[in-house]
Amino acid sequence: MSEPFSRFLHPFDVAHHPSLEPEVKRALLASWASDRASVRNKPALRKPPGARRAVPVDDVLAALRSLDGGEARAP
Repeated sequence: MSEPFSRFLHPFDVAHHPSLEPEVKRALLASWASDRASVRNKPALRKPPGARRAVPVDDVLAALRSLDGGEARAP
């Protein structure tokens, strides 16, 4: 995937994707959660290069927790 984030509107799109391996999901979500993806002057939002829109970092972290079977709510 050249721009993996452009395919997904929300972190749970990654977490629930049926054909991505769990390791790939984790890597994508970890990149999304990274401070490098933070929105300037809005540290609670993340928008990695190629993403269509910014999302709350809490949603990214919830999607990561869902991969471990942790409690998470899809918006």
